[in-house]
Amino acid sequence: MDRAERLGQEQILPLLLSFSIPAIVGMLVQALYNVVDRIFVGNGVGPNGLAGLTVVFPVMLVQMAFSMLIGLGATALISIRLGEGKPREAEHIMSNAFGMLVFISIGLTIVGITFIDPLVHLLGASDAISPYARDYLSIILYGSVFQSIAFGLNHMIRAQGNPKVAMATMLIGAITNTILDPIFIFGFGWGVKGAAFATVLSQMISAIWVIAFFLQGKGELKLNLRTAYRIQWPVILQIISIGFAPFAMQLAASLQNLILNQSLGVYGGDMAISAMGIIFSINTLFLMPIFGINQGAQPIIGFNYGAKKFDRVKKTLLYAMTGATAIVTIGFLATRIAPHQLASLFGRHDEELMALGVHAMKIVMLFFPIIGMQIVGANYFQAVGKPKKAAFLSLSRQFVLLIPFLLLLPRIWGLSGVFAAFPASDAGSTIITGLLLKRELNSLNGRKQEEAVSLSAQTQPER
Repeated sequence: MDRAERLGQEQILPLLLSFSIPAIVGMLVQALYNVVDRIFVGNGVGPNGLAGLTVVFPVMLVQMAFSMLIGLGATALISIRLGEGKPREAEHIMSNAFGMLVFISIGLTIVGITFIDPLVHLLGASDAISPYARDYLSIILYGSVFQSIAFGLNHMIRAQGNPKVAMATMLIGAITNTILDPIFIFGFGWGVKGAAFATVLSQMISAIWVIAFFLQGKGELKLNLRTAYRIQWPVILQIISIGFAPFAMQLAASLQNLILNQSLGVYGGDMAISAMGIIFSINTLFLMPIFGINQGAQPIIGFNYGAKKFDRVKKTLLYAMTGATAIVTIGFLATRIAPHQLASLFGRHDEELMALGVHAMKIVMLFFPIIGMQIVGANYFQAVGKPKKAAFLSLSRQFVLLIPFLLLLPRIWGLSGVFAAFPASDAGSTIITGLLLKRELNSLNGRKQEEAVSLSAQTQPER
C-alpha cells in the first residue's frame, strides 16, 4: 500500500501511531539537550548555575528560530520539487539552504560574542548569576553553526522519507551530551562551561553525521558544497516566506522568556529563575510528545481534508486530542503526587530551591490537563491550510495572553502572580481554541451534508 492509500484508507489509530511514534521519540530526544544540562548543572553547580542556564535560554530560542526559518522553509520547497519530479532543483535548494544556515549562524555568533556582557544583563541576569550565564553562553554561541546545520539539514533528511535516519541524528547528539555532561561537570570540574562544551560537541557530532549522510549520497539528494555559497536570492526569498511563520513564533517565545526572566528577577530573585528552569524542564518532557503527535497527525488530517473525507479528519483529530490529553494529565498527576521527587532531580541538596520549585510547579501546571486540546487544535488549522488561525492560536497561549498576564498579575500577587500567568494563559487560549474548533467542525458537518445531497442528486434517475 503506497503512502496515499495509507493516508486515505488505513485505520486511523494504527496509522496515527505509525506516523507519531518516531516523531515523539525525536522530539523527546531534542528536549533532552536542555533538560540533561539543567539536571547536571543543578546538582553539580547549584541554583546559581541553574539560573544562569535558564536566563540565557532566550538566546538559544533565537538560534533555533533562524534554524527553523531556513530549515523548515527549505524542507517544504524540497518536498514540492521532489513531488514534481525535479530532484536537481531540490538539491540546489538544499545547497543554498546549507549556505544560509552557515552564514546566519556565524553572524549570530559574532554579534552575540561582541555584545555578550550587555546581552547577559538584558536577559535579566543579576550580578550573582552573570558569570555563570556568560560562561555558558559564550561557548554555546561558538557552537551555533553546528546547531544550525544539525537541526536544519535533519529536517531535509525527513523530507526525503528517512524518518529513522533523522531520529538517529538526534539520538546520537542527545546520547553524546548525556555521556559528556557528567564527565565535564563532575570529572573535570568545569561547571557550567562543561555543560556548554558537552552540548557543543554533541551538536558538532550531529552536524558531521548529517553532512556525511548527504555528501555520501545515502539519500535521494546529495549536498553540493561547491554551490552552497552561490546564493540565489529568489530561492532564499521563497525559503524565508515559507519558514517565516514558525520563525516568528519562535522569536515570540524568546521575547516571552526575556520578559519572564525580568519579572522573576524583580519579584523573586535568582532563586525564582532557578525554580522556573526546573518547571520548564518538566513541562518540556510532557509537551514534546504532543508536538510529536501533531507531526504525525498533520499529514493524515491534511490529506483527508483535501480528499473531503471529513469523518477521517474528525477521527484523527479526536485520537490526537485524546492522546495529548492523556499525556498532559499524567504530567499533571505527577506534579501532584510526586512534586518533591521531580524537583529534586535538579538539585536535591538545596531546600529553598526545592520548596520554591514545588510551589511554582503546583501553580504553573494548574490547568495542564487542558492544554493538550489547545496545542492539537492549533495544529489542526495548520494541517488544513489555515496558517493564520494556527499562528494566532499558538501565539495566544505563548504570547498574546501570557505577556499581559505576566505584566499584570505580579502587581497583584507578586511572585505567585508571575507563576499564575501561565494557567491563566492556558485557560484563556484553550477557550478560544475550543470556540474556533467548534465552528470549524460545524462547517465540516455542513460540507459533508452538502456532499451527500450532491451525490444523491447525481445518482437519482432522470424523469
